[in-house]
Parts: sequence; structure tokens; C-alpha cells
Amino acid sequence: MKIQNFIYLGALALIAGCGQTTNETNTETEMKKGAGIDLTNMNTEIKAGDDFFTYANGGWLEKNPMPEEYSRYGAFEVLGKKNQEEIKTIVEEISAMESVEKGSPEQQIRDFYNAGMDTIRIEDLGIKPIEPLLNEIKELTTKDELITVQAKLNFIGTYPLFVVFSSQDDKNSTEVIANMMQGGLGLPDRDYYTRDDERTNNIRVEYVQHLNKMFVLAAYSETEAIIMADKVMGFETELAKASMTMLERRDPHATYNIYNLEKLKAEIPQYNFEAYFNALNITQTEKINIRQPQFMASMDSLFAATDIETLKFYFLWNVLNSNADKLNKDFVNQSFYFYSTVLSGVDKMKPRWKKMISSTNGNLGDPVGKIYVEKYFPAESKERMVALVRNLKLALGESINNLDWMSPETKLKAQEKLGSINLKVGYPNVWKDYSSVDINAETYVQNTWNCSSYSYKRNLDKIGKPVDREEWGMNPQTVNAYYSPNMNEIVFPAAILQPPFFDAEADDAVNYGAIGVVIGHEMTHGFDDQGRLYDKDGNLNEWWNEEDAANFKTKTQILVEQYNNYSILDSLHVDGELTLGENIADNGGLYIAYAALQMSYEQNGEASDIDGLSSDQRFLISYAQLWRQHIRPKTLMRRLQEDVHSPGDARVNAGVANLPWWYSAFDVKEGDANYIAPENRAKIW
Repeated sequence: MKIQNFIYLGALALIAGCGQTTNETNTETEMKKGAGIDLTNMNTEIKAGDDFFTYANGGWLEKNPMPEEYSRYGAFEVLGKKNQEEIKTIVEEISAMESVEKGSPEQQIRDFYNAGMDTIRIEDLGIKPIEPLLNEIKELTTKDELITVQAKLNFIGTYPLFVVFSSQDDKNSTEVIANMMQGGLGLPDRDYYTRDDERTNNIRVEYVQHLNKMFVLAAYSETEAIIMADKVMGFETELAKASMTMLERRDPHATYNIYNLEKLKAEIPQYNFEAYFNALNITQTEKINIRQPQFMASMDSLFAATDIETLKFYFLWNVLNSNADKLNKDFVNQSFYFYSTVLSGVDKMKPRWKKMISSTNGNLGDPVGKIYVEKYFPAESKERMVALVRNLKLALGESINNLDWMSPETKLKAQEKLGSINLKVGYPNVWKDYSSVDINAETYVQNTWNCSSYSYKRNLDKIGKPVDREEWGMNPQTVNAYYSPNMNEIVFPAAILQPPFFDAEADDAVNYGAIGVVIGHEMTHGFDDQGRLYDKDGNLNEWWNEEDAANFKTKTQILVEQYNNYSILDSLHVDGELTLGENIADNGGLYIAYAALQMSYEQNGEASDIDGLSSDQRFLISYAQLWRQHIRPKTLMRRLQEDVHSPGDARVNAGVANLPWWYSAFDVKEGDANYIAPENRAKIW
């Protein structure tokens, strides 16, 4: 887990897990250049009212089969592929430079990439880059020594037991405080340790075998590895039992628990927090948000009751696990097998250069991003986005005024919050200074550690200082967007402002159905079941009266039930509670973007039909085509368990079924598979 994820834990992104892509197929086929909708991406033999996802995307799905090295492949991944190729051009040009200044972005990018591409050296080194750290852990004799090493591991991107990081105080958003969060699990979520079903049981068996094989690769005997794997699994299982579920963690009131160091020591007395904070160089300990107090108390008891050897096995595993993908191919292959093949169903690993483009981009985000926007981001895209956001704000403001379930007093506060939403587009005004990060062309593992140390130290240094309003939670070369409730801001990185999300040559219906809905989605996050709990200043503060809050819950329960009943892979269903925030944002984004489109037509006149499609049809197809995707069954099962976002087909089919104009645009009638009676449709904002 990277430190950027800690900074913006409260941020609500458009899509989760949208990493760099890796396919070699022709981008021209995957994403047609030019304006508007490519009719060949549709399958009009499917009835729109039965499966609008396939109606809008069936042609594309047939033309673009799932590439072997993907777990999910769709519009985000295709644009990510284009983005990766652009970053590859930047990195490869820089990597060939001979004379560069030490500490410059060019020197850091060049040497980081070249070190990671030197597979001959990486194979020769084997486990040697992490051996000193492994030996240090092996030689520890006391738990206090282990605590000091835990802090050391945090600086290089390894987080056993729990995580400490800085974040805005939920009830005083002008202040940055220390936060402590549950963690320390090798499987993706606590439910993998606690559920009793065939799939989860098989994953646990595979995980223990994976632990065993990794310890053997680290030069332990088979007998030793079996014992160590069993001990680690037992320890992690106890941590998991004490952990909050994903659904429980969605309640910001439940994860706001202010302690100081003295209270922490009194209530969680056996773990030496004073030594830990000293090792992290954290001196501001008067205000610490313990996000999961019960977990920390259980961790405390477990840490005290567990023998030092088992704890050392657990720490050794954490080092191996967090560094496996940076070592020689035996470690890389074993880690890929479990985390990609077993968990996600991917059998083919991406080529080395693609992994290193992603790693360079991930570790040196700002240096790469600055060059990226200079080369690829046109200024007019930012101007168009500002205008679009202004129209979406007007539409949401009018919608709030017309709500029949909210009191005038709460409406006034909602309008104040809407008016206070800040907008960031493209790239930051202030870039992070990486010049102090030591990068060389020979030590790939150490380079990643140096980048992690820079990011983590920078994060901890914010504790007790004023909030940096200029900071971004995503790099500009990221294909995504987010809303931050503490900052009350929406952020659209440069990379998403391209077709199919934003097309300067397309008509308004296409752009409002795509980037317009994205804008509305992020804006609505300020008023979803979590975002609504924060006021205009980003503070966790109840600004609703009880009747309005009850009305809101009644409205949102309709979405919960709709998505709970959405069937996936015949026997599985979306979790309507877990995905509620994203489903509210989709619902609001669609309604608000459509209202803004009508405002645009009132000002400029409505466009005539294009390619035989009305503006309403183009708006809806444009939206549906954002979520086109192939997804492997194992990945889908994993995301249904771990992801707060609904799958792409649900975001389309369940999303449009609540829109009155979808029924008229595509002649959807009672008896069609996705028909919902008017009185049962959801409209919240």
C-alpha cells in the first residue's frame, strides 16, 4: 500500500484499482479517434430495455477480446494504455540521455527506469538487496527492538500490524493530525480469513502454500517454511478477526476516535507507542485519531501474547511480500502467481518494460507528471472543463431548490456547500520537489525505498501544520477523478480529459453523457451517504435536521435494494450497502449532467439527430460506453467482495433504469428485463 492511499483515505474516486495497462493490441481499434459515438461499438440486436450495457457495448466487446495479462479491460484501461505509451515515450527519451544533473527529474527518471530494466543485475543480486534487513529482524531479541524496526519498515513502504499517517482532522479540517489505522494482512481484506465458503477456503489454502514457497525462496528449509507459514497465517487470522469490515469502515463517525499519547498508552498499554512514535520522529501526539480502537486493543493483546519468534516470522514475511516484485524472477513469479492468478485469474504477466513504466510513474509521480502535462495536456481542455463544472453546479443548485423531501433550512446549507466546492483540473499549481531523493542506476530496490521514505517522511511532517490546499491526491497522468470531503473539492487529472471521457470535437450530448456525468458523479459525492455528513468547510458536522436525514435514508434505501437484487454470474449479487456511496454518485451524476445538458440547449439550441441517434440517445450511449469492460470471473468475485464500486454492467443497467428519459429514448416498456415502475425508481439529487 502506497502512502498516497493513506493521505486520501476519505477521497471518493470514480473507479478503484485502475492501474497502468499492459496490452499490445491496436488502440485505434479499441478507441476510435475523432468525435462522437462509434456505432460499430454497439450491438443493436440486443434489446435496450433488456441489457443496455450490451446494447451500447456489444460490438466493442466482440472486437476487443480480453487480453491475457488483464484482470479487467475496458474504457479506463484502453485510455490507460494510450497514457502508458505516452509516458513510455517520455521515459525512453530520458533514459537514453548521457549528461544530466544529479537530482534533476531527468536524472531520477533515467536512473530509476534503467535500474529496474537491468534484469541481469537483478538476477545476479537475487535476495541480496533485502538480506541486511532480513538479518536485522532475525537477530532481534526483544519486542521493543521489533517496534523500532517496525518504524524503519514503514519508511520503506512496509506496514506490519497497523499504519500511521497524517490526515485532516475530520472535525477541524484546517488541522492535520496523526491517524492510526488497522492493517497488517497479507490477504486483501479481513473477510478472506473469516468467511467459510468453498472459494475463500481454497484461497486460504493457496495463501499458506504461497507463504511456504516464499520462505523457501528466502533460503529456509521446507520444514522451517511450513512452521513459519503456519505461524504467520495464525497471527494474521487473529488480526483479521479484530478488524472492522469494509462496510463498518464506511461510517466516518465510527472511525473518528481522538486520543492523545497518554490515553493511548493507558488504554493500549502493552505495545510501546512512545518508542514507536519516537522512531517515526512524530512529536505532535496530543491529537491522534485511532480509526479502529477495538482493533488496536486486540492487536495490543495479541502482540503481548505472541512469542518473539512468531512475531519475527511475521515481520520477515512482510518484508518479503512488499519487496517480492522488485527481486529476481523466482520471487516475482511466485508473487504474481498468488496475487494475480489465484486471486484475479490472470495467467500472463506483463512485459518488464511495462512494469517499469508503471513503477517509475508510481514512484516518481510528480517528476514524470510535470513532463507529461507539458507534452500532452492542452490548455483549452482545462478551460472547457471549468465551463462544464460551472454548468453542472448550476444544475445541481436548481435540483436542490426543487427537492420535495428537504426543508428550506437544510437546502440553504446544501447550497452553501455546493457553492464552496473547489475545482482542480489538469495538474497542480505547485509540484513536489523530489531533488533530495537519491536515485542511481544500479540499486532498484534501494531506489524504491528512497522514494517511499521521501513520501512517508513528507506525509508525517505535515502533522501539526496547516493544511496544504494546493496538494493533489492523484498524479496528473492518472486516468481517474475524485472528491475529497475534508477539502470539499473535486479533482480531474489531465489524463482523464481525453476521449471517450472528454472529446473537444464531440457534440454536447456525448460530452455531457461522459465527462459531464463524471463531474456530476464527483460533485454528488459531497452529498452521498458519507459526503453529506461533512459541511461546507470539510468538517464532520451534522448540518441536516432529523426529518431531512430520515427522508434521505428512505430515498437511498431504494438504491440499496435495487443493487442488492442485481445478479452477477447467476448466483452472486452486488452489495447495495457497500456500494451505496458510488451508486448515489452515479444516480446524481446522470440526473445532474442531463439537466445541465438541457440548460446548454436552452442557451445554444438543441442539436439535431446525428447518425440516426437523438441527443437523449447519444447522452445515454455515451454514458454506457464509459463502463464497457471485460472482467475475469475471479476478478469480478474479488471486486464484489472488496470494491465500493458496482461492476460496469450494473453501473449501466441499474443506472439508466432509474431515468425517465431512458424509457422514452429507447422505447422501454413494462416486461423488458430492466424495466422499473415509475414509483420504484430512484432520484435523490
